Amino acid sequence: MTGDRSVERLREALRIPTISRLDEALVEWDEFDRFIHTLQQLYPLVHASLEREIVAGHSLLFRWVGRAADQPVVLMAHYDVVAATDRGWEHPPFEAHLVGSGDDAVVWGRGTLDDKGSLVALLEAVEAALSDGIVPTHDVYLVFGHDEETSGTGAAAIAALLQERGIRPLLVLDEGGAVVHGAFPGVSGATAAVGISEKGTTLVELIVNQQGGHSSTPPRLSATARLARAIVRLNGRPFPARLPEPTRQMFAALAPHATGGMGWALRSARLTGPLLVRALARGNDETRAMVRTTQAVTILEAGQAANALAERATAIVNLRIAVGSSVAAAVKHLRRAIHDDAVVINVLSAGEPAPVSPTGGQAWGLLSATIEAEFPGAIVTPYVQNGATDSRHFTGLSSAIYRFVPFEMSREERDTLHAMNERIRVSSFLKGIEFYRTLLSAL
Repeated sequence: MTGDRSVERLREALRIPTISRLDEALVEWDEFDRFIHTLQQLYPLVHASLEREIVAGHSLLFRWVGRAADQPVVLMAHYDVVAATDRGWEHPPFEAHLVGSGDDAVVWGRGTLDDKGSLVALLEAVEAALSDGIVPTHDVYLVFGHDEETSGTGAAAIAALLQERGIRPLLVLDEGGAVVHGAFPGVSGATAAVGISEKGTTLVELIVNQQGGHSSTPPRLSATARLARAIVRLNGRPFPARLPEPTRQMFAALAPHATGGMGWALRSARLTGPLLVRALARGNDETRAMVRTTQAVTILEAGQAANALAERATAIVNLRIAVGSSVAAAVKHLRRAIHDDAVVINVLSAGEPAPVSPTGGQAWGLLSATIEAEFPGAIVTPYVQNGATDSRHFTGLSSAIYRFVPFEMSREERDTLHAMNERIRVSSFLKGIEFYRTLLSAL
């Protein structure tokens, strides 16, 4: 398999707009069916040699039978993407333009980083291994969710199915951290950030119901003004900053490689913890999210006419619950911050932080050794994944769940996740294929 052919298969997958939507009635399911059919054409050996099941309508479960069924490995990705239009993109999101050549070649498109790039790289590696006649020592399961960006019901159904069958994976690997440069203060080299836990994802609705009327005679505090005041109060009272144990482990891994004052602070984290917390809390968006539960108002709705007072005003608050905290604690914080009984707080969906996976033992050793082999010099460090992944549904099956995509990503590239101009360097994509090939050869 040549690199050019691998890139072309990636581009073909990216051109299919498998867009997740909260309202499933708006989902173009024909595109999801087309994606599943396209995978059959692109990876014939995978479909001829592995057992395949379609679960929950469109999620895919493959079983690659190894020489032994014990200690199986689950490798995950998802193929749904968030919505995108051509507006603001340098290259349209679903045309998969290949720009540049050699080391400068870049594939543009929605899903390159999140998460079709990983899915295709993994299938490329498995197809190549099958072509080489490789049989894994233990069973390998490939799990490809179809609605990770919304509810994750596909991955949840697969996890339940595996649990019914008594499958206890040695290792579960899903999307998450990546190989990054300059992401941590005081550390100049490459860092391979592996998520050993993830924040809980919780959606809360703020509701204000109030008497309507004509807009020419507004009350002192309308429903929209009351809701706006609640949002301003929330914004002015962020969650307290703390240093969870996984972040302490991250500092311990980075400490030998950090320089200057930050290096000293990391090496003395047990003493300098409060100073580090304050420094991170005052840093960029990524460092601030490391040390606290975050809150973001994502949807606002109110009013039916331009000249009528809104009788109902609502806001959706997306909470990412920090490890060591809980949904109950987060809701309590919201009530105190808003300080207005007329604002109803309704929990739409509650997700607690994931259990913390070990940074030692067979599974961690296998993953870290593969990273070190494919990304020489990169510092393998644990961290807490801020975003939700489908792996959260597998916590009842395995204690060794990790979140890492084998791509090098600059800060500018990371900023395109769920945003305009998402793209991946071809060299990074090809390196990802090699990572999965090395991992598979070790299983």
